[in-house]
Amino acid sequence: MITLRSLTKRYGEKTAVDELTFDIPSGKVTGFLGPNGAGKSTTMRMLLGLDRPTSGEALVNGKRYAELRHPLREVGALLEAKALHPGRSAGKHLLAMARSNGIPASRVDEVLGTVGLTGVAGKRAGQFSLGMGQRLGIAGALLGDPGTLLFDEPVNGLDPDGVRWVRQLMRALAAEGRTVFVSSHLMSEMQLTADQLVVIGRGRLLADAPVDEFIAGNSEARVRVRVPRPADRAALAGRLRTAGAVAEDHGGELTVRGASVEQVGDLAHEIGVRLHGLAEHRASLEQAYMELTASSVEYGAGV
Repeated sequence: MITLRSLTKRYGEKTAVDELTFDIPSGKVTGFLGPNGAGKSTTMRMLLGLDRPTSGEALVNGKRYAELRHPLREVGALLEAKALHPGRSAGKHLLAMARSNGIPASRVDEVLGTVGLTGVAGKRAGQFSLGMGQRLGIAGALLGDPGTLLFDEPVNGLDPDGVRWVRQLMRALAAEGRTVFVSSHLMSEMQLTADQLVVIGRGRLLADAPVDEFIAGNSEARVRVRVPRPADRAALAGRLRTAGAVAEDHGGELTVRGASVEQVGDLAHEIGVRLHGLAEHRASLEQAYMELTASSVEYGAGV
């Protein structure tokens, strides 16, 4: 389990992380989201003892990373896939990691097989593509068979098959009761992978909730109604507004907020309007995320 208590990090006058307090439970995939510059990487670095907090604490199983006797057996992490000796082979790289933490050498072959790199175990890591480097980084995270795993953009550089493999791996690890903490900018993938979400913006905690609850709480459900006749469309829109809903005409279709599918259907029936389609439109994680973080984007660009 990961625990953050009033975690703060300042660089001079700039506050990168501001009083973050949350827990990351075991048995779930927790997605870590936020705009560029929000403090996600800084938070993960403090969890791994690579950066010292200005105040507060970041704990793994109740201990600071520096207090863990064999850290790779308790915490596995992928922060930067290319943070390795480029002249060393994939197998030798993992073997050096294993020896540093008293991990059996046989474990190297096991994790290489898990990530699909058995055939290139003797190849220099510096010759790996970005996707292969990601797979090697994941192998390093799994090496000590740890109960806690941290991944920063694990699907970066992977093809669609590799992305699906990572998704299945994350969910399988969580199903084994491990703590899986994943930072990503791919909202569609997080919606498929994560059970829980932690969202930060400008170093502050914005949300800590299950995925479905986060989407429902940060976006408004809409109803789409296809009405073939313009006069009927105008009549239904007027009736909906009288009932307190918001109805927008998009040429052949109404988008309705503030009324359920059942309410829209009943009102259409009441005034004798023929419909060609009636469906609820649920927001995606990306839409909910964009609405929540709109005021927290530090490096926005013009369209």
